Amino acid sequence: PDMYPGNCWAFKGSQGYLVVRLSMKIYPTAFTVEHIPKTLSPTGNITSAPRNFAVYGLDDEYQEEGKLLGEYVYDQDGEPLQMFPVMEENEDAFQIVELRIFSNWGHAEYTCLYRFRVHGKP
Repeated sequence: PDMYPGNCWAFKGSQGYLVVRLSMKIYPTAFTVEHIPKTLSPTGNITSAPRNFAVYGLDDEYQEEGKLLGEYVYDQDGEPLQMFPVMEENEDAFQIVELRIFSNWGHAEYTCLYRFRVHGKP
């Protein structure tokens, strides 16, 4: 609900995933990832921020491999809120979206995700 340092969804290591069920099926157009800025970090760095990640659309929560919507890099030196357009051609609407994080910016113990948003058309 807020962007205070540490108020994040943290997972062990640098790889993890999050599956989100949206309130309705949408045609995704973009995604936003938000992390605290370096200036708010007690250590002066944001090595726990996601780095390389991909987003998939799923038909149901049991589907193992969804439809790739794009692969992206969160820029630790960029704005705290970064928007990423859907990169892959897609004609399908999805109610379930998976965020798969492949790496962070160097933190050995955990990765922090503050906000992930899905944008699209009903």
